[in-house]
Amino acid sequence: MRVRRFSVVLAAAGALTLGLTACGGGDGGTTAKPGDSSLVSKAKNTKRVVIGTKWDQPGLGLNTGGSAPEGFDVDVATYIAKELAGDPNVQIEWKETKSDNREPFLENGTVDIVFASYSITEERKAKVTFGGPYIVAHQDTMVRADDTGIAKAKDLAGKRICQASGSNSYKRITDPPPDGELDLDAKLVGANSYSECVQKLTGNNLDAVTTDDLILAGFAGQSGKFKILGDPFTDEKYGVGLKKGDTKTCEAVNAAITKMYTDGTAKTLLDKWFGKAEGLTLPTEAPPAEGCA
Repeated sequence: MRVRRFSVVLAAAGALTLGLTACGGGDGGTTAKPGDSSLVSKAKNTKRVVIGTKWDQPGLGLNTGGSAPEGFDVDVATYIAKELAGDPNVQIEWKETKSDNREPFLENGTVDIVFASYSITEERKAKVTFGGPYIVAHQDTMVRADDTGIAKAKDLAGKRICQASGSNSYKRITDPPPDGELDLDAKLVGANSYSECVQKLTGNNLDAVTTDDLILAGFAGQSGKFKILGDPFTDEKYGVGLKKGDTKTCEAVNAAITKMYTDGTAKTLLDKWFGKAEGLTLPTEAPPAEGCA
Protein backbone atom coordinates (compact mmCIF):
# COMPACT_ATOMS: atom_id res chain seq x y z
CA MET A 1 0.00 0.00 0.00
CA ARG A 2 2.74 2.43 0.91
CA VAL A 3 4.46 1.66 -2.40
CA ARG A 4 1.27 2.39 -4.31
CA ARG A 5 0.77 5.74 -2.58
CA PHE A 6 4.37 6.73 -3.29
CA SER A 7 3.89 5.91 -6.97
CA VAL A 8 0.80 8.14 -7.11
CA VAL A 9 2.76 11.01 -5.53
CA LEU A 10 5.55 10.59 -8.08
CA ALA A 11 3.09 10.59 -10.95
CA ALA A 12 1.42 13.76 -9.67
CA ALA A 13 4.78 15.46 -9.26
CA GLY A 14 5.75 14.44 -12.78
CA ALA A 15 2.52 15.87 -14.18
CA LEU A 16 3.10 19.13 -12.31
CA THR A 17 6.64 19.35 -13.69
CA LEU A 18 5.41 18.76 -17.24
CA GLY A 19 2.78 21.43 -16.78
CA LEU A 20 5.34 23.95 -15.60
CA THR A 21 7.64 23.08 -18.50
CA ALA A 22 4.87 23.51 -21.03
CA CYS A 23 4.15 26.93 -19.58
CA GLY A 24 7.81 27.93 -19.82
CA GLY A 25 8.50 27.79 -16.08
CA GLY A 26 11.89 26.93 -14.67
CA ASP A 27 15.30 26.87 -16.41
CA GLY A 28 14.20 24.13 -18.79
CA GLY A 29 11.22 26.07 -20.15
CA THR A 30 10.62 26.09 -23.89
CA THR A 31 9.27 29.62 -24.15
CA ALA A 32 11.96 31.97 -25.47
CA LYS A 33 13.08 34.70 -23.15
CA PRO A 34 12.71 38.30 -24.31
CA GLY A 35 15.21 38.98 -27.10
CA ASP A 36 15.99 35.30 -27.73
CA SER A 37 14.19 35.37 -31.08
CA SER A 38 16.55 37.99 -32.48
CA LEU A 39 19.04 37.03 -35.17
CA VAL A 40 22.00 38.08 -33.03
CA SER A 41 20.92 35.61 -30.31
CA LYS A 42 20.39 32.87 -32.88
CA ALA A 43 23.78 33.53 -34.46
CA LYS A 44 25.57 33.36 -31.11
CA ASN A 45 23.82 30.11 -30.21
CA THR A 46 23.97 28.25 -33.54
CA LYS A 47 27.01 29.88 -35.17
CA ARG A 48 25.05 29.87 -38.44
CA VAL A 49 23.51 32.66 -40.56
CA VAL A 50 21.54 32.53 -43.81
CA ILE A 51 22.41 35.59 -45.90
CA GLY A 52 20.57 36.90 -48.93
CA THR A 53 22.57 38.80 -51.54
CA LYS A 54 22.56 39.51 -55.26
CA TRP A 55 24.26 37.01 -57.53
CA ASP A 56 24.28 39.02 -60.75
CA GLN A 57 25.93 42.33 -59.84
CA PRO A 58 29.69 42.54 -60.49
CA GLY A 59 31.57 44.27 -57.69
CA LEU A 60 28.70 43.84 -55.23
CA GLY A 61 27.40 40.29 -55.43
CA LEU A 62 28.25 37.96 -58.31
CA ASN A 63 28.20 34.18 -58.41
CA THR A 64 30.49 32.80 -61.08
CA GLY A 65 29.76 29.17 -60.27
CA GLY A 66 31.68 28.84 -57.03
CA SER A 67 30.42 27.88 -53.60
CA ALA A 68 29.70 31.52 -52.70
CA PRO A 69 29.12 34.83 -54.48
CA GLU A 70 31.82 37.50 -54.56
CA GLY A 71 31.73 41.26 -54.12
CA PHE A 72 31.64 44.18 -51.71
CA ASP A 73 28.20 43.30 -50.30
CA VAL A 74 29.36 39.71 -49.78
CA ASP A 75 32.52 40.74 -47.95
CA VAL A 76 30.63 43.20 -45.74
CA ALA A 77 28.04 40.52 -44.98
CA THR A 78 30.76 38.05 -44.01
CA TYR A 79 32.40 40.58 -41.66
CA ILE A 80 29.12 41.43 -39.95
CA ALA A 81 28.04 37.79 -39.66
CA LYS A 82 31.27 37.02 -37.80
CA GLU A 83 30.62 39.94 -35.46
CA LEU A 84 27.03 38.87 -34.80
CA ALA A 85 28.03 35.29 -34.05
CA GLY A 86 31.12 36.26 -32.10
CA ASP A 87 32.96 33.58 -34.08
CA PRO A 88 35.28 33.96 -37.12
CA ASN A 89 34.26 30.46 -38.20
CA VAL A 90 30.52 31.19 -38.37
CA GLN A 91 28.77 29.01 -40.95
CA ILE A 92 27.18 31.08 -43.72
CA GLU A 93 24.56 29.83 -46.15
CA TRP A 94 24.18 32.11 -49.17
CA LYS A 95 20.80 32.59 -50.86
CA GLU A 96 20.32 34.43 -54.13
CA THR A 97 18.07 37.38 -53.34
CA LYS A 98 16.75 39.69 -56.05
CA SER A 99 15.23 43.13 -55.78
CA ASP A 100 11.66 41.83 -55.90
CA ASN A 101 11.97 39.13 -53.22
CA ARG A 102 14.01 40.83 -50.50
CA GLU A 103 11.01 41.66 -48.29
CA PRO A 104 9.25 38.27 -48.78
CA PHE A 105 12.46 36.37 -48.00
CA LEU A 106 12.86 38.24 -44.71
CA GLU A 107 9.19 37.90 -43.79
CA ASN A 108 8.96 34.15 -44.44
CA GLY A 109 12.36 33.26 -43.00
CA THR A 110 14.03 32.15 -46.24
CA VAL A 111 16.96 34.36 -45.18
CA ASP A 112 18.02 35.81 -41.84
CA ILE A 113 19.54 38.99 -43.18
CA VAL A 114 19.90 40.78 -46.53
CA PHE A 115 22.88 42.59 -48.09
CA ALA A 116 21.75 43.31 -51.64
CA SER A 117 22.28 46.95 -52.72
CA TYR A 118 19.22 47.51 -50.52
CA SER A 119 18.48 51.24 -50.41
CA ILE A 120 16.76 52.42 -47.23
CA THR A 121 13.44 54.11 -48.02
CA GLU A 122 10.47 55.14 -45.90
CA GLU A 123 8.26 52.77 -47.90
CA ARG A 124 10.51 49.80 -47.19
CA LYS A 125 10.83 50.69 -43.51
CA ALA A 126 7.16 49.73 -43.15
CA LYS A 127 8.13 46.11 -43.88
CA VAL A 128 11.78 45.85 -42.88
CA THR A 129 14.04 46.90 -40.01
CA PHE A 130 17.24 48.35 -41.47
CA GLY A 131 20.69 48.36 -39.95
CA GLY A 132 23.19 50.82 -41.36
CA PRO A 133 23.66 52.23 -43.89
CA TYR A 134 27.09 50.73 -44.48
CA ILE A 135 27.72 52.91 -47.55
CA VAL A 136 25.93 55.68 -49.44
CA ALA A 137 25.77 55.23 -53.21
CA HIS A 138 24.49 57.80 -55.71
CA GLN A 139 22.23 57.18 -58.65
CA ASP A 140 23.95 57.76 -61.98
CA THR A 141 23.48 56.74 -65.61
CA MET A 142 25.33 54.27 -67.85
CA VAL A 143 25.21 54.38 -71.65
CA ARG A 144 27.06 52.71 -74.48
CA ALA A 145 30.63 53.94 -74.81
CA ASP A 146 30.03 55.41 -78.27
CA ASP A 147 26.83 57.27 -77.30
CA THR A 148 27.23 61.03 -77.68
CA GLY A 149 23.55 61.95 -77.36
CA ILE A 150 23.28 61.44 -73.58
CA ALA A 151 25.69 63.49 -71.49
CA LYS A 152 23.69 64.08 -68.32
CA ALA A 153 20.68 62.62 -66.55
CA LYS A 154 18.26 65.23 -67.91
CA ASP A 155 19.07 64.04 -71.44
CA LEU A 156 17.05 60.89 -70.68
CA ALA A 157 13.81 62.65 -71.61
CA GLY A 158 12.23 60.58 -74.39
CA LYS A 159 14.91 57.88 -74.07
CA ARG A 160 14.48 54.18 -73.32
CA ILE A 161 15.55 53.39 -69.75
CA CYS A 162 15.42 50.09 -67.88
CA GLN A 163 12.77 49.24 -65.29
CA ALA A 164 14.30 46.41 -63.25
CA SER A 165 11.77 44.34 -61.34
CA GLY A 166 11.60 45.27 -57.65
CA SER A 167 13.82 48.34 -58.02
CA ASN A 168 12.61 51.92 -57.69
CA SER A 169 15.55 53.56 -59.49
CA TYR A 170 13.49 54.32 -62.60
CA LYS A 171 11.12 56.43 -60.47
CA ARG A 172 13.94 58.85 -59.77
CA ILE A 173 13.87 59.64 -63.50
CA THR A 174 10.16 59.50 -64.34
CA ASP A 175 8.43 60.75 -61.16
CA PRO A 176 8.37 64.12 -59.42
CA PRO A 177 9.40 64.53 -55.77
CA PRO A 178 9.00 63.16 -53.17
CA ASP A 179 9.05 59.65 -54.71
CA GLY A 180 10.97 60.71 -57.80
CA GLU A 181 13.53 63.32 -58.71
CA LEU A 182 13.70 64.49 -62.34
CA ASP A 183 10.10 64.03 -63.57
CA LEU A 184 11.15 63.19 -67.15
CA ASP A 185 9.00 61.57 -69.82
CA ALA A 186 11.29 58.59 -70.40
CA LYS A 187 10.21 55.29 -71.97
CA LEU A 188 10.36 52.27 -69.65
CA VAL A 189 11.64 48.90 -70.81
CA GLY A 190 11.07 46.06 -68.36
CA ALA A 191 13.70 43.57 -67.18
CA ASN A 192 13.93 40.97 -64.43
CA SER A 193 17.27 42.24 -63.09
CA TYR A 194 20.04 44.73 -63.74
CA SER A 195 22.11 42.08 -65.48
CA GLU A 196 19.23 41.75 -67.95
CA CYS A 197 19.16 45.56 -68.26
CA VAL A 198 22.82 45.49 -69.27
CA GLN A 199 22.13 42.77 -71.83
CA LYS A 200 19.38 44.93 -73.34
CA LEU A 201 21.72 47.93 -73.42
CA THR A 202 24.32 45.83 -75.22
CA GLY A 203 21.73 44.73 -77.76
CA ASN A 204 20.53 48.29 -78.47
CA ASN A 205 17.14 47.59 -76.87
CA LEU A 206 17.80 50.39 -74.38
CA ASP A 207 19.40 53.81 -74.44
CA ALA A 208 20.52 53.85 -70.80
CA VAL A 209 20.61 52.03 -67.47
CA THR A 210 20.22 54.31 -64.49
CA THR A 211 20.73 53.11 -60.92
CA ASP A 212 23.30 53.26 -58.12
CA ASP A 213 26.82 54.17 -59.22
CA LEU A 214 28.31 51.19 -57.38
CA ILE A 215 26.12 48.81 -59.40
CA LEU A 216 26.99 50.58 -62.63
CA ALA A 217 30.71 50.63 -61.81
CA GLY A 218 30.71 46.85 -61.50
CA PHE A 219 29.10 46.34 -64.90
CA ALA A 220 31.16 49.04 -66.63
CA GLY A 221 34.34 47.49 -65.27
CA GLN A 222 33.67 44.16 -66.97
CA SER A 223 34.28 45.53 -70.47
CA GLY A 224 34.91 48.70 -72.39
CA LYS A 225 31.41 48.75 -73.85
CA PHE A 226 29.88 51.27 -71.43
CA LYS A 227 30.56 54.59 -69.78
CA ILE A 228 29.11 56.22 -66.66
CA LEU A 229 28.04 59.83 -67.08
CA GLY A 230 29.36 61.00 -63.71
CA ASP A 231 26.19 62.99 -63.10
CA PRO A 232 24.90 61.68 -59.73
CA PHE A 233 21.60 63.05 -58.46
CA THR A 234 20.49 61.05 -55.39
CA ASP A 235 21.81 59.54 -52.17
CA GLU A 236 21.14 55.80 -51.92
CA LYS A 237 21.76 54.54 -48.39
CA TYR A 238 22.61 50.83 -48.55
CA GLY A 239 21.04 49.19 -45.52
CA VAL A 240 21.17 45.75 -43.91
CA GLY A 241 17.72 44.20 -44.17
CA LEU A 242 16.35 42.46 -41.06
CA LYS A 243 13.00 41.02 -40.12
CA LYS A 244 10.66 43.78 -39.02
CA GLY A 245 11.05 44.57 -35.32
CA ASP A 246 14.46 42.96 -34.75
CA THR A 247 15.97 46.05 -33.14
CA LYS A 248 18.43 44.06 -31.03
CA THR A 249 20.17 42.74 -34.13
CA CYS A 250 19.92 46.15 -35.80
CA GLU A 251 21.90 47.70 -32.96
CA ALA A 252 24.49 44.94 -33.17
CA VAL A 253 24.78 45.46 -36.94
CA ASN A 254 25.34 49.19 -36.46
CA ALA A 255 28.09 48.52 -33.93
CA ALA A 256 29.73 46.10 -36.39
CA ILE A 257 29.60 48.68 -39.21
CA THR A 258 31.30 51.28 -36.99
CA LYS A 259 33.99 48.76 -36.10
CA MET A 260 34.45 47.84 -39.78
CA TYR A 261 35.33 51.45 -40.60
CA THR A 262 37.47 52.14 -37.53
CA ASP A 263 39.60 48.99 -37.90
CA GLY A 264 40.36 49.73 -41.58
CA THR A 265 38.40 46.81 -43.06
CA ALA A 266 35.92 49.05 -44.89
CA LYS A 267 38.73 50.96 -46.66
CA THR A 268 40.37 47.69 -47.68
CA LEU A 269 37.12 46.33 -49.13
CA LEU A 270 36.22 49.58 -50.91
CA ASP A 271 39.67 49.78 -52.53
CA LYS A 272 39.46 46.10 -53.48
CA TRP A 273 36.15 46.36 -55.33
CA PHE A 274 35.90 50.01 -56.46
CA GLY A 275 39.37 51.51 -56.20
CA LYS A 276 39.86 51.49 -59.99
CA ALA A 277 36.44 52.93 -60.87
CA GLU A 278 36.69 56.43 -62.31
CA GLY A 279 34.43 59.13 -60.94
CA LEU A 280 33.72 57.44 -57.61
CA THR A 281 34.57 59.12 -54.31
CA LEU A 282 34.96 56.42 -51.70
CA PRO A 283 34.04 57.18 -48.06
CA THR A 284 36.53 57.09 -45.22
CA GLU A 285 34.07 57.08 -42.32
CA ALA A 286 30.94 55.11 -41.54
CA PRO A 287 27.73 56.84 -42.69
CA PRO A 288 25.47 58.03 -39.87
CA ALA A 289 23.14 55.24 -38.76
CA GLU A 290 19.45 55.65 -39.51
CA GLY A 291 18.38 54.33 -36.12
CA CYS A 292 16.66 51.07 -35.28
CA ALA A 293 13.26 52.22 -33.99
